[in-house]
Amino acid sequence: MNDYHFKLARIEGEFVWHDHPETDEVFIVLKGEVEIQFRDGNVVLNEGEMFVVPKGMEHKPVAEQECHILLVEPAGTMNTGDIVNERTVTDSIWI
Repeated sequence: MNDYHFKLARIEGEFVWHDHPETDEVFIVLKGEVEIQFRDGNVVLNEGEMFVVPKGMEHKPVAEQECHILLVEPAGTMNTGDIVNERTVTDSIWI
């Protein structure tokens, strides 16, 4: 929609520290619980809750158990920001 992607993701465990220098990132929890860690504190999101990570803010999502989330971000936003590793998604599945 208007050059934004709505990304469904299933997460579990710790992700990597990363940021998105050019854009905010919206997390909406559809099922489960996710903790978004920041260098100066954490935010815990439960099912049905939403949080906006401001652009440029380093963060690390952590889900102790499987969690289903909806991410809203501009098309082309890399899931790991400027970090490239085994968790970087380069070939997304679009439906």
